[in-house]
Amino acid sequence: MHEYLPPLGPQTDPRSAAAKPAVSLRSLMGAAVAVFASALTPFAANAQSALPTSMDELVQVEILDGGVSPDGTYIGALRLTLRDGWKTYWRAPGEAGIPPSFTWRGSRNVGEMSMTWPTPEVFLTSGYQTIGYHHQLVLPIEITPERPGRPVRLKGRMELGICKDICVPSELSFDHQLDSAAPRNPAIVAAIAARPFSAREARVSASTCRLTPTKYGIEVEARITMPSAGGTEVAVIEAGSPHLFAGATTTRRSGGTLVATSELLPTRAGSLAAVDRSQLRITVLGQKHAVDISGCTAG
Repeated sequence: MHEYLPPLGPQTDPRSAAAKPAVSLRSLMGAAVAVFASALTPFAANAQSALPTSMDELVQVEILDGGVSPDGTYIGALRLTLRDGWKTYWRAPGEAGIPPSFTWRGSRNVGEMSMTWPTPEVFLTSGYQTIGYHHQLVLPIEITPERPGRPVRLKGRMELGICKDICVPSELSFDHQLDSAAPRNPAIVAAIAARPFSAREARVSASTCRLTPTKYGIEVEARITMPSAGGTEVAVIEAGSPHLFAGATTTRRSGGTLVATSELLPTRAGSLAAVDRSQLRITVLGQKHAVDISGCTAG
């Protein structure tokens, strides 16, 4: 299991810790457990001494321009370039990862915003399954301006985990006025093309979810009728609610049906929210392709 260490000095902002949403609780608890476990070995001290002095030594962030689409939306992307051997995490990081989060404070003329996550990789480290990217992540962003025809400025911070033998919670700042005259950017085009298939593209014919109360939350068993995505399939269930988080998902095949099971838990103890099946998001990661399924019916 990775060892989690505090953020590097220049990246630390006490206001960030105070403002973290409750949904980060699982990650913080996982980090604390990892630190405690690794502290029992001499490796912890060696890992601390091996840390770089600046986050710039591990990851670089830049905003890419992709111009304006015919309907007036701006196309851009965050590009993270990681040091060799290091990785970062997908929006649902797996059993021992740190989920990324974003703050857009300081942005200008930004109305609606949507991100397209490229298909991530599945990593197995010390028996723990995590999901993310190595070397580089290009995260396309489509922005509808509040005032059409006026400049759009993207400014904010991204909080993320950067991991190798150790994990470093880190914070990256960015500030860029998008270029409306920029041509199509090949890196953005490639990242959009690398997204998971939709349910229709993957020939998903049915997606049902059975909900069962548990001691602490609600178990979700999703049954997805679809052709194999190739090899050992890994499914991820996301709650689709800021009041719930999903535990690890187990995945198995039963003929033409993929069965994925996870437990939804409240972000605050004693306050279990209702589960909206239409908001559940199920992603299937296979060796041939990935599939993004929005919602499921009762089953």
